[in-house]
Amino acid sequence: MDILALLKELFSGVLYLFTLAGLKTLVMLAIGGVLIYLAVKKDYEPALLLPIGFGAILANLPPVMDALGNQAASVLGSEGFLTVLFNAGIKNELFPILIFIAVGAMIDFSPLMKDPSMIFFGAAAQFGIFATFLVSLLLIPVVLPQTAGDSNLIMRLAAAIGIIGAADGPTTLYVANHFKLVEYMAPISVAAYSYMSLVPVIQPPVIRALTTRKERLIRMNYTEQRAPKAALILFPIIVTAISGIIVPMSAPLVGSLMFGNLIRECGVLERLSKTAQNELANLVTILLGLAIGSTMVAENFLRWDTLLIMGLGLFAFIFDTAGGVLFAKFLNLFRKNKINPMVGAAGISAFPMSARVIQKMAKEEDPYNFILMQSISANVSGQLGSIVAGGMVIALVGLLIGWR
Repeated sequence: MDILALLKELFSGVLYLFTLAGLKTLVMLAIGGVLIYLAVKKDYEPALLLPIGFGAILANLPPVMDALGNQAASVLGSEGFLTVLFNAGIKNELFPILIFIAVGAMIDFSPLMKDPSMIFFGAAAQFGIFATFLVSLLLIPVVLPQTAGDSNLIMRLAAAIGIIGAADGPTTLYVANHFKLVEYMAPISVAAYSYMSLVPVIQPPVIRALTTRKERLIRMNYTEQRAPKAALILFPIIVTAISGIIVPMSAPLVGSLMFGNLIRECGVLERLSKTAQNELANLVTILLGLAIGSTMVAENFLRWDTLLIMGLGLFAFIFDTAGGVLFAKFLNLFRKNKINPMVGAAGISAFPMSARVIQKMAKEEDPYNFILMQSISANVSGQLGSIVAGGMVIALVGLLIGWR
């Protein structure tokens, strides 16, 4: 009898796989493997997808059982290291803040300052956030009947889903965490970072569908001269003050982004700037990916709401891309010097992936067409736009539902 108990304990993980929960575990292990495959084989933002995929595999390993049949400590649980990472970095919003400091240190706002009109693309490309928010309000109670009587939950969930369209993972996590959507964190975070990683796959078909080859061949003039140093130093300070006054809820993310940029531009903190761009960005990305993967537990991920969130997130992302392109086409009706409409698609927040995609598409059409700097300008505008939009969503939805 003692031998049977010992064998049962030793092979508890294998026996677990033959239960219904074990079959779900196998599905999640396969999903984690797919994410790793996309990272390694397809090179889809491997710094994000690989730790997310591996974190999902770790989180779905069979639970460790003792001789009495009680679950012992594992990578999850109150003392599991993945739970510690989640509580220390996502639950208290630390990782998104640190990521934005790193991103701010990478951004050069000089192209945007030389052509401030590009900031409108950062605003236009956020239209999908609010369109998806309205669509989500209608679909959530239909697809998820358990939410039908809870208007508070519906609005909070719709707000987090809408932000996915900005292709800005940290802002999406910030909004979802602010509204205490712990139960839905897995599909929300995976959708946000997956679509952010799949920018090279999703954006080109949308852009080609909305533009003609003649429009994609439009060339735009650009000079290499940088903005004055004083302007580059004052810019992050002024932006932080203005955004903090107009949209106070955006202050943590805008402030951290602008602080990182101030480190870059001040000229006296070169070592800190390089540390933020490299060591800080790499370390936080690894920890963030593992923490996100830890939320992908089978019982929280293999549900109908996951399909709904992934589907609406894709809708938001496509809508944001289309909004930027159509806005550029609209401006061309009144401009003598035409804008390449593809630049409008870079108004999303996926920096600098979207700008690189736009330049690649332009080069495919015309090897001598260089619109990277204009795309970067729109891209950094989208970074700011998504943060402000996230703050506005938090403020407006919070006001409607009385959330504090």
